[in-house]
Order: sequence, then structure tokens, then C-alpha cells
Amino acid sequence: MGLFDGLLGGVVGAVVTDVIRRNGGVQGIVNQFETHGLGPTVQSWVGTGPNQPIAAAHVRQVLGADLLQQLSAKTGMPVAELTEKLAQILPQAIDEMTPGGAIPKT
Repeated sequence: MGLFDGLLGGVVGAVVTDVIRRNGGVQGIVNQFETHGLGPTVQSWVGTGPNQPIAAAHVRQVLGADLLQQLSAKTGMPVAELTEKLAQILPQAIDEMTPGGAIPKT
């Protein structure tokens, strides 16, 4: 059971955990979003205020087609649906993993 399985549902929770792991943990995924010009958005997820939403197109841009195809094949979920779910869940997931607005060191 991954960290988000109960909170987000088995398949989607496992995908979120996998995405974060494949991108080098929380700091890595934050860096990816910042590199793609989405720094203020991802920093809102880390910070203690409200989480800014993100469009599925931005998630697709940051994660890339190859990773999304791999995750789609693994889950059996169409890429478009998977991307929409990630856009809904990533802000909450990063928020939960950064209590007090601090990125974990590990």
C-alpha cells in the first residue's frame, strides 16, 4: 500500500506515488514544475495556503508523453483520463507531503 492508496484510491494513489518517485521525490517533482514555468503553482501546493489548480495540459507538459504512456499502460487508464486525475490529485498529494510548507529532505 502506497502513501496515497487509501486517500486517493488504489490505482490513482499508486500512480501519484510512482510519478513522485520517478521524478526524484517531492523536491524533484517541484523542480520539474518550476522548470516548466509553473513555480508559483507548485509552490502553492508546498506552502500552507490554498493550493492553486493545474490544468491537465500542464501536467502533460511537465510529465511528458512517454511517462504518461507508461503509466497508462500500467493502469489500463486512457492517457487523457489519467492526466485529468493527476491534475486533480497532484496538488493535494504534494500538499500532504509537505506539512508546514517544508519539502522533506529525503
